[in-house]
Amino acid sequence: MTSATFSRMHVSLYVTDLAKTVEFYTSFFGQEPDKVKPSYAKFMLSKPALIISFVENPARVQQNFGHLGFQVETLNELRKYLEDVKAKGLVNREEIGTACCYAVQDKFWVEDPDGVQWEVYYFHEDAAFNDPHFEEQDASACCMPSEQPQQQKLQLTNISYMPVESTSCTPGSGCC
Repeated sequence: MTSATFSRMHVSLYVTDLAKTVEFYTSFFGQEPDKVKPSYAKFMLSKPALIISFVENPARVQQNFGHLGFQVETLNELRKYLEDVKAKGLVNREEIGTACCYAVQDKFWVEDPDGVQWEVYYFHEDAAFNDPHFEEQDASACCMPSEQPQQQKLQLTNISYMPVESTSCTPGSGCC
């Protein structure tokens, strides 16, 4: 048996307003859509290899399915993306040195016109901590930016994780 190699991932989302969605994603992705038709638009990204399409159908838009995200390879890449989307007014949250979902990460979040949240993050290393949000009965999704202020931030050091004064993930906060 041979293992499959996928050349690209495809995601399709229902949206409320195609024009607003295309405007948001053109800004977020930094490129125009590859195809726009009545009630339909598609972006084809080369890095990462992703085809994402949007179908205008307000009745099918669903909230709280989770989130989507991109992992970058270097902190420099993360800083570059963050600076770019901040200049466009898209960033709604930054988390530096957060330890959730068993990983220490630096990240930022953006949200499209229908509330789909995107996380752009740099992975530092695995961590022993997992957000207890996973275990809550009423949790609809993990790793979602919380509306509540966070309590503690962790600083990555070569010895251990040290608390520092700032804001970041706390148990039950919903971030990863």
